[in-house]
Amino acid sequence: MEIKNRIILALDLQTIEEAMKVAGCVREHIDTIKIGYPLVLAEGLKSISIVKEEFDCKVIADFKVADIPETNTKIADLTFKAGADALIVHGFVGEDSVKACVDSSQKFDREIFLLTEMSHPGASRFLQIAAEEIASMGVDMGLKNYVAPSTKLNRLNKIRSIVGEDSFIISPGVGVQGGDPNQTLKFANAIIVGRSIYSSDNPEKAIKSIINDIKF
Repeated sequence: MEIKNRIILALDLQTIEEAMKVAGCVREHIDTIKIGYPLVLAEGLKSISIVKEEFDCKVIADFKVADIPETNTKIADLTFKAGADALIVHGFVGEDSVKACVDSSQKFDREIFLLTEMSHPGASRFLQIAAEEIASMGVDMGLKNYVAPSTKLNRLNKIRSIVGEDSFIISPGVGVQGGDPNQTLKFANAIIVGRSIYSSDNPEKAIKSIINDIKF
């Protein structure tokens, strides 16, 4: 997945009006938007197609899917029918549940991103223990897209070493959570930025500042 300026906008707002306003401010600088539960629960799955059609962008649905295979299939099918180009899936639920999402993505000719480890401090207690095995499972399954944290560069580096240089890693936690864009991009292919942009009084200025700081 090619990503303009190596930045994905996390559009974690709760009204379509706010989301469209922020996305409109930065549309010249990005071509990929991550939409998660805050917007979809508030506005429905239609928010995916609304954003996608208005900005002619790729949409990654950040639903961190983590259920039994049958339920995962239903979630993935609905998400791809709504227009999402990719879906983020938890790996800790095991190969059969992940495969259900993979099968759905192939049916719709879309992609999944396997979540190995999260960016917040609490993830270190439980999820970090399994992260390397999750990444290895993804490699065994032939997956090429992964999510790993910018806030824990040693962990991001480790995940990269497991999945290999030909895999595509997107990394959350840049900005408010403390992740550094340039340090992160030594190991990741793209960074995910949310609050630093959408909470700014001037979202375009905020994203341009990030772009100007990145050493491409």
